[in-house]
Amino acid sequence: MLEKEVINFERTVIVGIVTQNQSEEKLNEYLDELEFLTFTAGGEVIKRFSQKMERPNPKTFVGTGKIDDINLFVKENKISTVIFDDELTPSQQKNISRIIDCKILDRTNLILDIFAQRAETSYARTQVELAQCQYLLPRLSGLWTHLERQKGGIGMRGPGETEIETDRRIVRDRISLLKDKIKTIDKQMSIQRSNRGAMVRVALVGYTNVGKSTLMNAIGKSDVFVENKLFATLDTTVRKVVIKNLPFLLSDTVGFIRKLPTQLVDSFKSTLDEVREADLLLHVVDISHPDFEDHIESVNKTLQEIKSNDKPTIMVFNKIDAYKHLTIDEDDLITERTRKHWTLDEWKQTWMSNVGEHNALFISARNKENFEEFRETVYEAVRQIHITRFPYNNFLYPDYKDAVEKDEE
Repeated sequence: MLEKEVINFERTVIVGIVTQNQSEEKLNEYLDELEFLTFTAGGEVIKRFSQKMERPNPKTFVGTGKIDDINLFVKENKISTVIFDDELTPSQQKNISRIIDCKILDRTNLILDIFAQRAETSYARTQVELAQCQYLLPRLSGLWTHLERQKGGIGMRGPGETEIETDRRIVRDRISLLKDKIKTIDKQMSIQRSNRGAMVRVALVGYTNVGKSTLMNAIGKSDVFVENKLFATLDTTVRKVVIKNLPFLLSDTVGFIRKLPTQLVDSFKSTLDEVREADLLLHVVDISHPDFEDHIESVNKTLQEIKSNDKPTIMVFNKIDAYKHLTIDEDDLITERTRKHWTLDEWKQTWMSNVGEHNALFISARNKENFEEFRETVYEAVRQIHITRFPYNNFLYPDYKDAVEKDEE
């Protein structure tokens, strides 16, 4: 049984480059993430290829010698897919496909494919198809020749596998149709959000696979799908949560990622409206991940793009149960002690101390460690917003519970 499952994984290789703007250490981090993305999409990474260059080769992304090495490895090891860590230009994809006789994908195409797998609702599928069509349009000229010999799989879901003979006019018409469909659904969702009344809205944001859905299930007693893969949750889930008789709306949004395709940001604007219209953000961070600081920066960048970076935010450092730090013997005078060896207490003395005593929490959503402190902090933050919105609660009504019930009416 296990052998069949392994065989079903597509044999892939991944490719990246070291440039002036991307060190070898940073490239390895990106390739680790790309390998996880490949696994999420249903692939098995057999080998990694990397090359030091001043800038990407405008014709084949990597040098001619390296592309020949990749081609030879593909032929000798029955590789079905080659995935590049950065977005390829249409000409690069066309040129590489002429040399290497297998599927050629880039990070953007791979992420779009994962979204196509994960989309459950009609709205999510529409958003994904729009993003795929926008990605596909400039690549039509040389795409069909190498798609004709492919059988589907990673990167082939959606318009790519069913509309091989489609020309630019039909794709543009499809994009226009999808945009109109999304506008109609956006209006419906906007009405739904307005019907929720004046309840305080709290949104979970963060990098993908940091435990937002697990936290949502823990605090909201909901049943959101959880899996140790990237983008396990794609559709936004909204639940009414009550802490100490104080109700508020909690939404679990799609996770962010480094090098997030612009097509997805544009297509998922309505999904991100849950973040835009939130009164409070819970920025969830996987502190056990070695690159969690980069993840924070990526999320903050996306929040800035959607003009939501100025909202009240509580930093929730999750997965403290999985946090590991390297211990160094006090007598070890050779090994240099870096931040990778820091304990949680040492991290708390860094920039995290500037976040604020009540705006930085360290929890384990899975084990509910420090969960009472988390609930208390969220309650106080929501309560302050609620008091500002409904000042009579504290003055006209001696019983706060009755006041909340009156607000709901």
